[in-house]
Amino acid sequence: MKIGMNTRVSSQALDVAVVAQKAEALGFESLWLPEHGVMPVHVTTRYQGSADGRIPPSMSDMGDPFIGLARASAVTTTLKLGTGICLVPEHHPLLLAKEIATLDHLSNGRFLFGIGAGWLREETEIMGGNFPHRWGQTREAVAVMKELWTKDEAEFHGKFYDFPPVRSAPKPYRKPHPPIFLGGSAKNVFKRVIAWGDGWMPTRATPEDIKNARATLGELAAAAGRDPKSIEITVYGEAGDPDTLKRFEDAGADRVIVRLQTTEGDAALVELERMAEQLFPRV
Repeated sequence: MKIGMNTRVSSQALDVAVVAQKAEALGFESLWLPEHGVMPVHVTTRYQGSADGRIPPSMSDMGDPFIGLARASAVTTTLKLGTGICLVPEHHPLLLAKEIATLDHLSNGRFLFGIGAGWLREETEIMGGNFPHRWGQTREAVAVMKELWTKDEAEFHGKFYDFPPVRSAPKPYRKPHPPIFLGGSAKNVFKRVIAWGDGWMPTRATPEDIKNARATLGELAAAAGRDPKSIEITVYGEAGDPDTLKRFEDAGADRVIVRLQTTEGDAALVELERMAEQLFPRV
């Protein structure tokens, strides 16, 4: 099973290039960065990650993941570079496709496209997304990007995006395009994964959730004529506990991403080394 790590770019964080170099040297497979373009001051949406539903102040201090990953790519050679997650409805797919293709091209195919449709209505709407239909918009945006990534001349005529033939280069290094992992636990997420994704990337999942998901995804993949083994499950944002990770592996997870609890100074590197000692004894 592959083990990645996630952190964030912020005004208080250790340079992501330093973190990336250290993570690669210690044996981590991938680095994942989250995204929030803006954080509205006044919200009514509850945050599921806290007991009282309040949004943590740290979410207001979150740098751009693509710039962070580009910086990380320049100082590493094997470390995979993932978005955990990119809020697709907050981007125009013509520009997002260009960013991703450029990053994947410059990193020799190391980009992993973790995506979501967003949970914070106020943010989505400020950034121009259609919150009630955000997954439909996300699906269409992904279709747009696949056209741009795989064709010399691409055009699209849909509900959310409509444009005449255009050219976009460079193309992604990986063919036909970087793998796409859908986040979230929406009712139709497994059907979406099989229809237009390459894997599922849940947060706050249990090993039992993963076991059940592996069975469901396998059945849906077989029914759609896809190889069940080609559908990856990536468990996102776990603590670096070896026993828990082993249970996820036994349940059918292909990758677990452990979270770096601190992002400040040397403490972040010390924590990264501690996790590596537990997870990769040989290192």
